[in-house]
Amino acid sequence: MRGLLPYGTLRMPLALLELPLFVLLPSFYSQSLGMELALIGVILFATRLVDAVADPAIGVMQDRWRSRINFRTWIWWGLPVLALGFAALFLPPVRGALLPWWLGTASIVTYIAFSIVSIAYQAWGAGIGTTTAERARVTTTREGFGLIGVLAAAALLTPESVRWLVMLFFGLALVSGLMLRRATTDGLGGPTFGAPITALPAPEGMFSAWRQVKDNRAFLWLLFVFVINGVATAIPATLVLFFMADVLGIKGQAAALYLVVYFLAGAIGMPLWLALARRWGLRNAWLLGIAMAVTGFVWTLGLDANDAVWFYAVCIATGLALGSDLAMPPALLASVIAEHGHGGKREGAYFGLWNLATKVNLALAAGVALPLLSLQGYTPGSGSDPLPLALTYAALPSLLKLIAGMALFVAPLPEPTRG
Repeated sequence: MRGLLPYGTLRMPLALLELPLFVLLPSFYSQSLGMELALIGVILFATRLVDAVADPAIGVMQDRWRSRINFRTWIWWGLPVLALGFAALFLPPVRGALLPWWLGTASIVTYIAFSIVSIAYQAWGAGIGTTTAERARVTTTREGFGLIGVLAAAALLTPESVRWLVMLFFGLALVSGLMLRRATTDGLGGPTFGAPITALPAPEGMFSAWRQVKDNRAFLWLLFVFVINGVATAIPATLVLFFMADVLGIKGQAAALYLVVYFLAGAIGMPLWLALARRWGLRNAWLLGIAMAVTGFVWTLGLDANDAVWFYAVCIATGLALGSDLAMPPALLASVIAEHGHGGKREGAYFGLWNLATKVNLALAAGVALPLLSLQGYTPGSGSDPLPLALTYAALPSLLKLIAGMALFVAPLPEPTRG
């Protein structure tokens, strides 16, 4: 598929944001800026919910304006705002009583800009390819670039490196934004950048679009699986730095090395998942990834400060499983959209709801896991009983992934041509 590589490059800066926003941010504001952990959890929960509620509206809006504003133009408009919001979050000019307000405001700006860019980007990708193999190639190419961005973020995932993270994002966003000029126009919609910004009358309103999406039974099943599995993934992502520091005794740059191993395993495994999807289908490949992730997390429960070296094995196993979580769900969603006859019409609405689910996952991880640990007496770095942290980090996600796997196994999803 011509122009697929330039399309995929944007995933690098978008993925670069994710570790700092969803893994480093709680630790950064707690340990470096002195905010109380429960307050951070409440603020992140609230701001992510606000962002999540906006996502479906953003998706429908992009569908309605598709004849005048293509997905690439939405991306070009959103990237500068996203860059400024990211810089504001990690380079706050205030301290003390104003810091919680700054965190909340900067978070909302960053999350909304991220939603505008990522919904347009995913909706564009859903229109590329018509078979299982082609859709798997789109998502694995895109997420392969994403893992490059994540690896760069993992190598810099310390409070002392936040300026480098901001500068790297600015550079990658500029390069990938320019590369999009050479990207495939399949699924792009609308005219090129600079066309008149005039909304055409939409034959159906926002709620009508959502009703049509809601009537897609396969989508509802897939969304349920995605939410449960997403919460299972978001909880350890939120707690991993705390777990490594207070259970395994891994801190600073040593912790970053484990994350690099984790995401490097994910990058290496991407071709494997593409091959498995072609041979076994998208659903079966994802089921195998879920099983691998649960197996890795079960090992985690038996580790303590004397077993830090074994955590590398956990990182490799769960990192390999990560590829299926990244590539299979959006490829399945593209198949579900096409099977229901909504291809070229409703991708924005679908991915708006899809992103809402993603944000709810992250909001639950921050807004439930962090206050829950605080209520159980856990304080980062205090030497308190690590058992609640270990159970929340590993046992709860394993249970949720098993539930997601069972639902995926019985879900009435289309089985499109694998060629």
